[in-house]
Amino acid sequence: MYQSPFLNEISRFMLTRRYSKRTVETYIYWITAYIRFCGKQHPKTLSGVDVERFLTHLAVDRMVSVSTQKLALNALVFLYDKFLDQPLGDVSQFRRTHRQAKLPTVLTEPEVAALFAHLPVQYRLLIGLLYGSGLRRLELLRLRVQDVDIDMKQLRIWNGKGFKHRITTLAVELIPFIERQIQRVKWYLEEDLLNPNFAGVWMPDALARKYQKANKTLAWQYVFPSPRLSVDPVSGLIRRHHLDESALNRIIKAAASNAGIGKNVSSHTLRHSFATHLLQSGCDIRTVQQQLGHADVKTTEIYTHIIKQGANGVHSPLSRVLAQ
Repeated sequence: MYQSPFLNEISRFMLTRRYSKRTVETYIYWITAYIRFCGKQHPKTLSGVDVERFLTHLAVDRMVSVSTQKLALNALVFLYDKFLDQPLGDVSQFRRTHRQAKLPTVLTEPEVAALFAHLPVQYRLLIGLLYGSGLRRLELLRLRVQDVDIDMKQLRIWNGKGFKHRITTLAVELIPFIERQIQRVKWYLEEDLLNPNFAGVWMPDALARKYQKANKTLAWQYVFPSPRLSVDPVSGLIRRHHLDESALNRIIKAAASNAGIGKNVSSHTLRHSFATHLLQSGCDIRTVQQQLGHADVKTTEIYTHIIKQGANGVHSPLSRVLAQ
């Protein structure tokens, strides 16, 4: 809960509409920053001009990245258009940031192998899917049993970033482990069904109304469920949610450190490595774009720069001089 009743109201408004916990926290952060920038005035008394001033401040004074400035804009558009029902209209007259995005950190294949060798056994399937299928953390944790197609060796990703659906590959080496994991999910479900207070797994509202008994079927359970039941913060019902995402990066960083990898490694590093290694193996860029779920191939093209030897594929003349 937040100290401000206004922020608590926004949080409840978002949670009842099934925004993810991370999105709620991010939007609250930027709304709070906006209010402070405007001298703690209530947003109802402010306008699009104030939003433009704040976004310009982010670009000029805080020198945020393009994606961060867009995220702040999205949070404020949500605040006015959805929550306050006070549409902003045109808010295009602000200074756009020109800070270039960082090149992604990528592991070599030997580094990936070393990382996996230092992972705790119980996390190897989770991390294997991050790298082997190019998943984002939440895409991984939101997988349902029915999203795993073992026969076709693929995963179905619903409502990924930008609410896009896609199909991505499933490494055949992981199939025995994922089958074992689904069996574990089945055991959890059988135990939960004996609990009279168990309300079934959470499902999107429209589907929950249409298929009222589906939330207690194996197909709809999370592939990586939490080890304990919990209270749904919106409905107050007893459910089994998926694992918490916060632990994954800590586990990956610890394994990278133990493996002697000097790079800053996170779950997203494995996704970057997935894309880079596909391109290195001869996969065409459009296929990689589809696997990653990028709306624009230009986003995927950043990986083509990484795989070139040296800057833009240029061999340093020093190499020839020293070879003589």
